[in-house]
Amino acid sequence: MIRFDSDYIEGAHPEILKALADTNFEQHVGYGCDDYCERARDIIREHCGDSTLGVQFLVGGTQANVTVIDALLYSYQGVISADSGHINVHETGAPEATGHKVIALPTTDGRLSLEQIAECYHNHWNDHSHEHTVQPGMVYLSCPAENGLIYTKAELTAISEFCHKHGLYLFVDGARLGYGLCAEGCDVTLSDLARLCDVFYIGGTKVGALFGEAVVFKSAEMHRSFRYAIKQHGGMLAKGRLLGLQFEQLLKGGDECLYFKLARHANAMAAKIRKAFESKGIPMWIDSPTNMQFPLLTKEQQEILGKKYIPEFWGKYDNERDVVRFCTSWATTPENVDGLCEYISIML
Repeated sequence: MIRFDSDYIEGAHPEILKALADTNFEQHVGYGCDDYCERARDIIREHCGDSTLGVQFLVGGTQANVTVIDALLYSYQGVISADSGHINVHETGAPEATGHKVIALPTTDGRLSLEQIAECYHNHWNDHSHEHTVQPGMVYLSCPAENGLIYTKAELTAISEFCHKHGLYLFVDGARLGYGLCAEGCDVTLSDLARLCDVFYIGGTKVGALFGEAVVFKSAEMHRSFRYAIKQHGGMLAKGRLLGLQFEQLLKGGDECLYFKLARHANAMAAKIRKAFESKGIPMWIDSPTNMQFPLLTKEQQEILGKKYIPEFWGKYDNERDVVRFCTSWATTPENVDGLCEYISIML
């Protein structure tokens, strides 16, 4: 069976594994204070065009999300998210476990609009008894969203301006950031995110690393105390050099770095799969430009594909069809994609 159900089912890129093996017996100070982490921080700051940014490395996406939210918000504040946002549906209530409610807003395409954010904010403050309800303190976006869609620079700029005018933190979950930044039509860069967001992170776990996320921030309070929050939330790796080394390997080399090459590869593989479905007259649920594609398949079609390939059931669409996710990764091989495309052509 060949899996297309996730983008973190493989290990790590061979260049990272080689670097880890080559440096295995080196001795370094722990907890992200080593030379590899410092070099990786400098590389990330160079990508972002801002030498003043804070950069800290955490072990995974849930730890990054919860630590950022809890570090920045007061106990009575919550975080605005799309109802399909990862922190709302796929993190076991982790933000709420720290005392911060996820203020989930329904969306038609998985993305939050400026109008929704503004309405949520003003509804709170226009309520004469607003102190009896959770105060919005942060806006959480995913790039790409859970359905593979991206935000334009204009959309992010408008949301950023509103957030900063009204005292809301803007936080972008970048677990799949490489796939979003390298998507066709994306006009957002790392430097744009660094300028527009209070905090975002560069996901490694799903884009070539063995594990790890790089949190990037400009808040003075984060500079002062974020490492305390990382430790408290179990996101600090004792052997921190393992994180720094991986991000150094992924991001060195500017615009032609390994991180972007791997992301472009995954997106290209996903585009081939989409074309194969569309060539058979099978429509897509949504127009995703990233590494996730969502064909509408009947139960019979799913059973046929399931004899050889494993996608992910996403949800019921109508009485006849379901939304099914095919997800490629940095490690998806052209041979497996070609085999899938041929199978779709012959069997469906």
